[in-house]
Amino acid sequence: MRSIARVTATRTVGDQPATTSIRYYLTSLPGAAKPIAEAVRSHWGIENGLHWVLDMAFREDECRARVGHSAENLAVLRKLALTLIRQDRTRKVGIKASRMQAAWDTGYLLRLLGAT
Repeated sequence: MRSIARVTATRTVGDQPATTSIRYYLTSLPGAAKPIAEAVRSHWGIENGLHWVLDMAFREDECRARVGHSAENLAVLRKLALTLIRQDRTRKVGIKASRMQAAWDTGYLLRLLGAT
């Protein structure tokens, strides 16, 4: 550990009042603001781009699989499904709707899997 960083983030959505949060990070980066800011943005980019989607579209946080390797196995399958859906350049709906469409429409599912 080389430094401790304090990040104050302000979020404004539409005409809602701004919300401010303070987060602390332990880091091996030097104490300069720029590399720490880039690392924090990168972390939240992953959080918003992957974990949020897995929770909203696949309800991952609600999964109660706990026996053996079931949680890890289901996580791999969710990420595989997300990758297949994101590769579909013809879709006109979101990830969750595409997931449901694959469940209901065997033709669409086969197209996602590359079988047609």
